[in-house]
Amino acid sequence: MTANTALPHAGAPVYAAGAPLETAGLVVILLHGRGADAADILGLSGEIAPPGAEDRIAFLAPEAEGHVWYPQPFRQPLVINEPWLSGALAKIDALVDHVRAERPELPVIVGGFSQGACLSLEYLARGSQPITGVVAFSGALIGPSIADRRPIGDLSGRRVFLGCGDRDQYFTLDIAGDSAAALAGAGAAVDFRTYPGMGHTINADEIEAARAVVAHALPGR
Repeated sequence: MTANTALPHAGAPVYAAGAPLETAGLVVILLHGRGADAADILGLSGEIAPPGAEDRIAFLAPEAEGHVWYPQPFRQPLVINEPWLSGALAKIDALVDHVRAERPELPVIVGGFSQGACLSLEYLARGSQPITGVVAFSGALIGPSIADRRPIGDLSGRRVFLGCGDRDQYFTLDIAGDSAAALAGAGAAVDFRTYPGMGHTINADEIEAARAVVAHALPGR
């Protein structure tokens, strides 16, 4: 898919951290949550980069129009969140296209928190562009039902981390678990972790798990 300039988020800015694209060995696209911004999610870049690899990873973070990728809860019928959802996915596509045009051999990971986590998982499931893996902090596939969504293609070789707390006010463990199972059923290597007593946040164990996904994707690991 090529970015459609008529869609929401098409002109939204993209911020960068870490290595420049021309010298990087890996690209990580980070997606912020509802009400946050690119600077907020880029704060994770130094934490999920494996020690000594900070100068080998290019981090890119687009910023949603109005700081919201889609307006309604993720479990609503897909049409309720259009055209914002399609615009958000197209924004990721445009970034992947840009990376592949400059450095076609580079592995790409997509990750995020909350809305950004949902978009990351949904982008992988829809398979518009092959990516290496996903890091999802508190998220799930988008839409009212896993059973009613269109089939997920072959995800063999992709690695996914998905973490969720049992006191998260937006994502229940069964909803997150259904998404993890659907991606695993499509062949992805899924690391799904649940955290007793944790709400809608990110903890140190999740950072470590995300770092492992990033480390695995680095060439010459």
